[in-house]
Amino acid sequence: MLPSTVRAELGIKPGTRLLLSTELDGSLRLRPYRTVAEQGRGLLAAVPPADRSMVDELLAERHREVARETSG
Repeated sequence: MLPSTVRAELGIKPGTRLLLSTELDGSLRLRPYRTVAEQGRGLLAAVPPADRSMVDELLAERHREVARETSG
């Protein structure tokens, strides 16, 4: 449990779920889960839908490149 003075300084309310992780330098990083989730939003937006294979996506990308090369 974090002391109330630390929670107050960081604006963390009692009951806020936190994620504790280690950094490369050995330090600890404490972040609210909500912050971590918000930072991850949209990261997978560019992933093709499951009903379309990666091969199909790569072929479509190549066709677009060829069209750009030949039109301009």
